[in-house]
Amino acid sequence: MITVKNLTKSFGTRTLWRNLNLTVPAGRMLALVGASGSGKTTLLNCIGLLERPSSGHILFDNTDLTRLGPGGRRRFRRDKLGYLFQDYALIDNATVKANLDVARRRGTRPDYARILERVGLAGRENEKVHYLSGGEQQRVALARLMVKQPTLVLADEPTGALDSANSAMVVNVLREMSEQGCAVVIATHNDGVRDACDLVFDVHEQREL
Repeated sequence: MITVKNLTKSFGTRTLWRNLNLTVPAGRMLALVGASGSGKTTLLNCIGLLERPSSGHILFDNTDLTRLGPGGRRRFRRDKLGYLFQDYALIDNATVKANLDVARRRGTRPDYARILERVGLAGRENEKVHYLSGGEQQRVALARLMVKQPTLVLADEPTGALDSANSAMVVNVLREMSEQGCAVVIATHNDGVRDACDLVFDVHEQREL
């Protein structure tokens, strides 16, 4: 479970949100919605410890993430967190398999063939990422999440570069991960993604819809 308590984020004299509160239980999917500029990506980045909030607390399974030192933040991102970035965050000059290897937990042997088939990239382990289309790269990033098996997934517009069929596949995979006990938070403008989630939170209005 991820719980955000009285979170405030300011940039100079501009405050994105003040005393924001939300909770995402394990096994649930929450959509962050709101107009561009309302701070959806910034909220994801604060939860993912990529940015620091101005004040407030972020709790994950009763651990206050805002109080972690550098080592604790690294361990949280390594052991608990999966992030689906808008820019994919892949190693461009490496193969698909090498990108999946980065996410593999020590001592595990994920079934890469099954995972790549699930995301529509069967048999493409040895292709270099920089030869893939944007939509294919997003599916590699999704496969990487499946390899890592995190307990918290943060996804920033995960269907932005995909057609409707692949968008549905991404949402279905995220749903499967949530059904396995993962808490999933998705920033989206897509009504279909929003409707597929269990919970919807308007960042601008700071309330659940």
